[in-house]
Parts: sequence; C-alpha cells; structure tokens
Amino acid sequence: MKIIKYIVISLIFFVIFRIFFVTNFWHNLEHKVNDIFFILRGEQEISNDIVIVEIGDDTFSTLNERWPFPREYHARLIENLEKAGARQIIFDVEFTERSNINSDSKLAAAIAKYDNIILSGKLIKTQYNNSVREQLLSPISLLTQTGTTWGTVNISTDHDGFVRRYELFQKRAKEIKLSIGVLTLAKHYQIDPYSDEIQNYSKLFKIGGHFIPKATSRSALINYYGPPKSFSTYDYADVIDDSSYTTNFEKELEIELDEYYQIADKFKNKIVFIGLTSVEFHDTHHTPFFSEENQLMPGVEIHANFIETVLRQEFLKEFPIIPYLLFIFVATVLLFIFNSLVKPTISVFINFILIISYIYFSYYLFSHNRIMIPTLEIPILIIIIYFTGLVIQYMQTVKERKFIKQAFGQYIAPELVEELIKDPKMLEYGGVQKEITVLFADIVSFTPYTESHTPKQTVDILREYLTEMVKIITDNKGTIDKFVGDEIVAIFGAPVNLENHAFHACKAALEMRQRLNELQEKWNAENKDPLDMGIGINTGMVTVGNLGSEQIFDYTAIGDNMNAGARVESLTREYETKNNIIISDSTYKQVKDKVVANFIDDATVKGKTIIIKIHELISMI
Repeated sequence: MKIIKYIVISLIFFVIFRIFFVTNFWHNLEHKVNDIFFILRGEQEISNDIVIVEIGDDTFSTLNERWPFPREYHARLIENLEKAGARQIIFDVEFTERSNINSDSKLAAAIAKYDNIILSGKLIKTQYNNSVREQLLSPISLLTQTGTTWGTVNISTDHDGFVRRYELFQKRAKEIKLSIGVLTLAKHYQIDPYSDEIQNYSKLFKIGGHFIPKATSRSALINYYGPPKSFSTYDYADVIDDSSYTTNFEKELEIELDEYYQIADKFKNKIVFIGLTSVEFHDTHHTPFFSEENQLMPGVEIHANFIETVLRQEFLKEFPIIPYLLFIFVATVLLFIFNSLVKPTISVFINFILIISYIYFSYYLFSHNRIMIPTLEIPILIIIIYFTGLVIQYMQTVKERKFIKQAFGQYIAPELVEELIKDPKMLEYGGVQKEITVLFADIVSFTPYTESHTPKQTVDILREYLTEMVKIITDNKGTIDKFVGDEIVAIFGAPVNLENHAFHACKAALEMRQRLNELQEKWNAENKDPLDMGIGINTGMVTVGNLGSEQIFDYTAIGDNMNAGARVESLTREYETKNNIIISDSTYKQVKDKVVANFIDDATVKGKTIIIKIHELISMI
C-alpha cells in the first residue's frame, strides 16, 4: 500500500510539472542553458567550403555609395566571383523592387550567363483587421525571367528573440517556397529542387539521399560553429575592385590597389554568400554565442551555419520524447521515495551530486553526441521533491511529537518534552556535570510594589515585564529554567550545547536592561509605577539534567555555581552600578574581549567562605 501511495503522489507531481515544463517561460530557461552549452563547447572547426562576402560599414566607406547600390555593382560582383571559380553564388540580398532599367538589365544579363546563382525573396505577413495576409515577395520579373532560382530568407526567432532554428521553407496556402539554404544544398547535391527527390516528412526533410531532422513542422536546429565572423569573410568592395574599377578610397589616395586580384583565389570552388552585415539594416540577430561577446550575427551567417551543419551532417537532435518521459517518471518515483525516507542531512548531499551529474550528462550529450535533452527539468524536480520530502518528514515528526506529548505530557514537566522528542533517553532520571552560564533577574522591591498595588495592576505589569524579558532570553539562545515568584532563572549552554554561552548571557542581560528602560518610559507615560530589576550572571560547572521526581521530570541545573549566580544577583542591591548588572569573575574571563566591564569588589557567597571577584557589566564592545 505504501508503494502505491508513493507512485500516486509521484504521478501527481509528474503531471503538474509536465504542464509547467511546456510553458514558454520554461522553454526560454532551457534555451538559455543550451546557449551556455554552445559557449562552453566553444568554436568548432569549419570545413572552409563556405565564404561570405559582406556588405558592411567598411563597404560603404570604401565605395562612398548609399544603399541600395547600383545593380551593375552586383553584376560586377557576379562576374568577378565566377572568374574566381565560385561553385555557387547565393544572394541574401533582396532585389524585389525595380531600380532603373539599365542597372536591372546589367544584373539580369550577368545572372543569365550562369546556372549557379540563387536569389532571395521572402514571405511577408500583414495584419489586416482581424486577419493576416500573406504574400510571397519575389525578385523582380526581369531577374526571374532569366530562369535562375530564388528562395526565401525568412528567419524566425524563439520567444526570447534568439535564432536557434532554420526555416526550411515557407508555405502560403498550398504553395511551398524553399529557402535559399535548401536550394543551395539541392544544387550542391545536383538535385532538381522541384523534383520528388525533395520531400517534407513529419520528422525529417529529405534532399536526395540526405535527411535533415526537423525541430518543428518547417524548421531544423542550427548547430552554430562559433560567434559572428567564424566563416571566412571578405568585403564586397574588395571583390568588385578589379583593374576596371576604381573605388572612392583609391581616388582619394590616387592609387590603384586592385584588391580583387589579391583575394580571387579565396573563392575557388566555394559556396559564396553575399549579405548585409551592418546593424542599421536590421538583419542581425541574437544567437547562442551572443552572451559570450555581445555580438549580433548577420542573417547571411545564419544561412552559412545551417549549410555547414548539413554538409557535415552534424545535426543537433532532440532526445526522443517517449523514452525521456518514461525516464523522468521513473526518476520522480525514485526521488520521491528516497527523499521521503532518507534524512535530509544525508539526502541533500546526494541530491546535490545527482544535480551536478545530470547537468554534466546533459552537456556531454550535447558536446559529444549533439543530442539536446532538457537540462533543468531533472534538477528542478530534485529540488522540489527534496523540499517535499522535508515537509513529509516534518509532518511525520509532528505526528511523533504529538504522540509523545500525549503519552508523556502528564508525567513530565513541559520543558522536557522537546528534549525528550529529540532523545527519548532523557526520560531516565539523572544529570551530568557541565559548564554553563546562569542568569538571575529579579525585580527590585517587588514585595512593597505588590502591597501598594491591586492584584490586577501587579499581574498586568508583571506579565508585560516577564513577556519581554523571556523573549530576549530565548532570542539569545537561553533556556528558561524556572520562575521563582518574580525572579527569572535562565541557563545558557544547556540542554543544547552553546558556544560562547557566557557571551550570549551578557548580551541578553544588556538587551533586557535596554528593553526595561523603554518599558519604564512607557509606564511613566501611562502614569504607572515602573519596575526595576537587578541581574546577576555566573559561569561554572553545575549538574544539569532531569532532576525532578518519579512523577514529574524537571530539566534544571543545581550546584554551588547556581547559588553563586543567585548571590551575584543579590549584590546588585549592595553596589551602585550603571545598569544594575553584575557578572562574576568566571564569566568576565570568558567575555573580557567582547564586553566593557569594571571591577567592583571581592565578594563572598552566602553560606560559603569562597571569595569571588565581581564586575559591573556596562556594554558590549
């Protein structure tokens, strides 16, 4: 029956957490951990099959042109790349609007000469009233009439604004338009992009004999190889700067540098991407490596990372959901049983080791096998179940405490019950020798006070006084031994061991004095006769334990040092001191570096011939 209870409760936990784990908030947390894994794994070696021609800030400075550039520039770029032997030329630059017929014609003529060029367009969505209108924005007809292919460059982000997936295609009604990445791969594998060799399955996307695992219905995970500029990158201006073209920079210096000839061999047999990299064109994005260098990645490099991932067949794969759910359910049951039965002081270390081990296991799967498994779910589950185990064990303890109180409360003193719960052996009669500090606090001239006030007045002011004093004692880790009329007897260091028990007793005494001063002001304001008190403190060996009768156990302390403490308190009537607090020499020796105290006198203990040194306690240091 007990195991069934554990399984049922674990099932409830499992369902509740599964609901929480599918929220966007939780997905964002998991994404951040995966981003950290990318950074820890570091930059990966790149095949060098892909190069990027960037249109960046340096380009605009060199050419002294505003965007969009004259399209004959792009025609010159194509000619120079083809002359250099580029395998493919992919424009992540949209030519969706006409410029002038002469420039457009020059670009179209250059494109028409070659069959290895891919242009770009996109699917745009427009909110119109309560509906969304979709439109495929293609290159201008003058360019598409050349017969060259074009693909979409849509980039989607997760809920936190980071790009982790690559859009394989866009769908408008029944029309499917492949991305420039898929078209690039099709050309690389010499596959007709409009043939049956490209297929979209529920879990995979097929390009010829190659399969890309999908993360969503139309996207795949990108295995980023590093931060921005990981791929070989060349400036657009340098590529068009051949002997027949003079840049603005060269005109100013009155020289001819012909940068193209210096880099022409870099493009041979390469897949060349051309794209904008300036932030002002809003085609830069947050990627997993952003947290490391705070650099946004240009869209053109996101396409390059996807192509590199596929060419090297280094796909990121998500851990299969069914085995994972089975694993996490079994883990929930085992963790719940473990944390319900094992002492928290032991389980906390084992749980910590489990958390560290699982996080390392998640990172190992990512870095060595490119498998992405939820990283935070198990650690959070361990933490929550650990605290649940604490609650369960606490409830069991409360139940046991209640039983002990009901069973023994009528036979032993209430002060002993808590210690008995911790250690039932305390029921045995007897005591031990132990060094403690005892504090006696007695109201000055209380008998005359009771005679001059009504019982109600006396009880009311005494209750207020005792409540405040007891609270201070207990706050300073003292134990109320007993009340003797209006006198409070407290011990520090028993029944629970307490380091610096003399210090805690002195601190409590000064706080009691301070609080009494405040009460006196209050009583005077209320036209009540205020109480005053004297406090005596002594440290030494006493006998502590259950020293009551066979019917009533009473945890208390006895011995000469208890008597000495009472004597020290009585000396507050004989010596005038600032706070009416006197401590013995044995107490002073233990706290002399922590308090301000003045030697008063040598005093004798009543009924004894022993002389003890006494000190006036003034303040803490």
